[in-house]
Amino acid sequence: MNVKELARTIDHTLLKPDATAAQILKLCEEAKACHFASVCVNPSRIALAAGALSGTDVTPCCVVGFPLGAIPSESKAAETAVAVKNGAREIDMVINIGAAKDGDWALVESDIAAVKAACGEAKLKVIIETCLLTDEEKVQACQAAVRAGADFVKTSTGFSKAGATVSDVRLMRETVGPDMGVKAAGGIHTRQEALDMLQAGATRIGASCGIAIISGD
Repeated sequence: MNVKELARTIDHTLLKPDATAAQILKLCEEAKACHFASVCVNPSRIALAAGALSGTDVTPCCVVGFPLGAIPSESKAAETAVAVKNGAREIDMVINIGAAKDGDWALVESDIAAVKAACGEAKLKVIIETCLLTDEEKVQACQAAVRAGADFVKTSTGFSKAGATVSDVRLMRETVGPDMGVKAAGGIHTRQEALDMLQAGATRIGASCGIAIISGD
């Protein structure tokens, strides 16, 4: 995989609560220069990012129910609708992790479906927070995302106790099959780490270190 191809897999991400407008605009400029897949930001910054990315090949992406996933489905759907109105073309939502631990897969699925319905034409990535789930729960969560019509499953928020692993990416790919997107995120800092995730079956990399990844630093 050449550098241009690698760049097109990266969601250039800044989700720190103290991120300034200037930092978001810098993120967008970097993404445009490198032709990253998307810029991923918090809901209060999506309009700013979407404006900065208008007319480019970089997609505005927004997180929803982030980072805990522990809000009602109606709230996630409303947050999604606002984000899409403000220019988001991809939505990264966090599942109801507590419901997953309860084994309430109907609730997990309906939660995802509510956000999917609010997405309109925007693509939906479903963060299952792998570090908090057993392998069986990871499989069940991925299957719920498939049934709900999501476009991607995603490993992690990067805000919990661990991030993406090669074994989790491989398990997720085996579960969802060849056609659905798999996003590895959380703790990916180097080109080799990104390539390992892609080799395991990821199609998208979420990282705040996108520049270092493509430069090989």
